[in-house]
Amino acid sequence: MGDLTEDPAFAATTFVVIDFEATTPKGYPAQPIEVAALALRYESGAWAAGRQFSSLIQPPAFAPVTPAVTAQTGLTPEQVSQAPSPAEALGALDRRFAAGKQYLLVAQHAATEANIIYNQREHCPALARIDLLDTVPLARYLVPGLHNYQLDTLLAHFSIKQPADRHRAYADVEVTAQVFIRLVSAADGNPELSDLAALVKIAGRTAKWNLPVQGGLFDI
Repeated sequence: MGDLTEDPAFAATTFVVIDFEATTPKGYPAQPIEVAALALRYESGAWAAGRQFSSLIQPPAFAPVTPAVTAQTGLTPEQVSQAPSPAEALGALDRRFAAGKQYLLVAQHAATEANIIYNQREHCPALARIDLLDTVPLARYLVPGLHNYQLDTLLAHFSIKQPADRHRAYADVEVTAQVFIRLVSAADGNPELSDLAALVKIAGRTAKWNLPVQGGLFDI
């Protein structure tokens, strides 16, 4: 392909597409009720899918699954009532990340995932240190002129079939991965996106745990 996929830093990176479904109780941040992830590597001129992960997550008592959440995701209070706790589910995902390897998380509207991960960082410290790529600004740059950059719009633009269980975490991960692959293919022919650093400049989001802490005015 082009310069981007020939960049050694790009080739050395495992891209982990991630998605959460969540419930957002009044007065609290979003609480995850499902997570899914899929590892992608670009090797020998082609994409290779690696390990995948999916788990329901039992929300705290103050964050019940509401009828609105059920209408969107299909998940019911009964389904999550016996699910693993956030510590169990996110801890299991966290152990998938090997020390010393280079990762980037990929998400559609990555601020949502970044906030959930940061708020759950005690359960997933390795995951919480990984920076993100957001498919929304990347798509805006590479596919200008769409009326919006929601996932459904990008699926239609790239002729990617809507999954039957859209708004479940793993279904959304699979189609987001397809969108990301299409976007990388478009970027590969763009001389302004010749390496991973250029991609990150356009679509990167620093993990909140990696941001510098601003000390108070009178801190000693």
